Amino acid sequence: MRLALGIEYDGTGYSGWQRLSHRPSVQAAVEAALSFVADHPVEVTCAGRTDAGVHAECQVVHFDTPAERSLRGWVMGANSRLPADIAVLWARAVPEDFHARFGARARRYRYTILNRPVRAALGARYVTWERVPLNAPRMHAAAQALLGENDFSAFRAVQCQAATPMRNVHEIGVARRGDEVVIEIQANAFLHHMVRNIVGSLLPVGRGERPLEWIAELLAGHDRNMAGPTALASGLSLLAPRYPAEWKLPPEVTL
Repeated sequence: MRLALGIEYDGTGYSGWQRLSHRPSVQAAVEAALSFVADHPVEVTCAGRTDAGVHAECQVVHFDTPAERSLRGWVMGANSRLPADIAVLWARAVPEDFHARFGARARRYRYTILNRPVRAALGARYVTWERVPLNAPRMHAAAQALLGENDFSAFRAVQCQAATPMRNVHEIGVARRGDEVVIEIQANAFLHHMVRNIVGSLLPVGRGERPLEWIAELLAGHDRNMAGPTALASGLSLLAPRYPAEWKLPPEVTL
């Protein structure tokens, strides 16, 4: 039987999603909890690996098991063995050809910037602090140059192992919500550090240090060295991957 799970986590204390032999990871914690419930070793496949310090509101994974448990049993059993900063939200039985990574048609991320003179005391691990006032409409206008299928080499980490820099950005928006500037972006897939590098380049535009056209120029130039620095991981959250309705998954992960 193949199962899909929705998982939320605070990535602050982890080396990222991917299991590592020498550092704590979200994947290792999830697999250990599921292995206890299943009473056999479990390996999970995720929709998209997140970096160290990056959070997820709904990561999706799948795994195979011969163990017979209720869907509620998988959720409650796993959560009883997981640390407080990781939780299984739901479980669904899925067909054998469902694949958490290859079946996803889109992924959506949110980056949150606390934009005020004073740093955060509450919720600091979920935002990046920027004390210089940001012009959110200006950032939004500049970001629209990234829409569509493009070569995102300018926003790709040096260590990125993707076979191609081509990605299709479905939508990107920048809006102010009180003291926060929130950037949401959805694409078919993302390169390593792509969202954080885009944010790092939008910040100079928001501060008035770069013109609106700069983002388009960076995209066309394909040169990572010309773009802004990589934004901190703390402000980034994977909102959800998105799947076709045929899989009958919860609404938050369905197109």
